[in-house]
Amino acid sequence: MEKQTAFNRKKIHYTRSGQGETLILLHGFLESKQMWKEHQKVLAEKYQVVAIDLPGHGKSEQISAVHSMSLMAGTVKAVMDAEKIQSCVMIGHSMGGYVTLAFARNYPELLKGFGLFHSQAMADDETAKKNRERSIEIILQDKGSYINQFIPSLFAPKNRDILQKQIQNQIEMANAMSKENVIAAMTGMKERESSLDILIDTNVPVLFILGKQDSRIPLEKVLAQTALPTISQTLILGEAGHMSWMEETNKTIQAMDGFMSLCLSE
Repeated sequence: MEKQTAFNRKKIHYTRSGQGETLILLHGFLESKQMWKEHQKVLAEKYQVVAIDLPGHGKSEQISAVHSMSLMAGTVKAVMDAEKIQSCVMIGHSMGGYVTLAFARNYPELLKGFGLFHSQAMADDETAKKNRERSIEIILQDKGSYINQFIPSLFAPKNRDILQKQIQNQIEMANAMSKENVIAAMTGMKERESSLDILIDTNVPVLFILGKQDSRIPLEKVLAQTALPTISQTLILGEAGHMSWMEETNKTIQAMDGFMSLCLSE
């Protein structure tokens, strides 16, 4: 069911399906809640699944010139309040993982567990910040060119041909975003703080889904983080890049289902 609520008088869109314990799904940069369609369909047979369009993405409106991770976490809380959800498991892809970590910092009592789906807890180092600044300059000059190069690079090389049609759909969806919305999210990611302390201090289970061929979140960068939480599950996908929700749909659905069982048994 397609629904909407307001945050700072701006519309936030989301879908809700299924019944039972709640799983909240957060998409990544240049994506929308549509990325979770297959996952939502299967997982809603057992749980209430809520997928949210983060600010400036999908059908949700821009809220600010900079969409900080904390601000976006606030929109997730607004959806929970609108739906009277008192606790959930939350899983975020890439930027959605950064938002999930901000949510875990601001509202830890609302989480039964959380997952980082091709995401990680460190802040951007100086090199990464400079790369984002360069990307913003390119987006200002030619957003389409940036998106056309960026999105295919997220996939494992062999999957770029196999998933050509789906990749084109992702490009078209991203191109529908305004420059302002793309930059608001990019700046928010550049300015985000480290969340390593969240992984160390949390008392709920944490899921890591990693791709061996991920060009954005290299496996060796995140592997050490998987040992930080007291309870964690890790899925490493040998054939996947940064987009295993599309590259390895069934395996990721199974991992999320198993993680829900773990969180709800705690």
